[in-house]
Amino acid sequence: MTPKQVVETWVERFNAGDAAALAELYHEDAINHQVTQEPVEGRNAIQTMFEREFANAEMVCLIEAVHEAGDVAALEWRDPLGLRGCGFFTVRDGHIKFQRGYWDKLSFLKMHNLPLE
Repeated sequence: MTPKQVVETWVERFNAGDAAALAELYHEDAINHQVTQEPVEGRNAIQTMFEREFANAEMVCLIEAVHEAGDVAALEWRDPLGLRGCGFFTVRDGHIKFQRGYWDKLSFLKMHNLPLE
């Protein structure tokens, strides 16, 4: 799969709330770094993170645009509640090697009535 195809598949699996299927898209030693949090390292830890996040809030990713340049795809997204963000995915051999996401955590917590950290 191309980086763009990987990201489109990632969005489908994210919206299905399927942490195990999402984890399959990552290299064994991948890093997922949402800048509002500490980096998560390794496919199993990334799966655990998604399981926890899906249990805490119903999340939906609506694609605004996906841009591809070499082995990197950039995702511009929004959700139905108005939150917007972007993510950058480095894809090697058809799997995500590194992901970095930018979004407003305070707005997310307030929108989902979650405790402020």
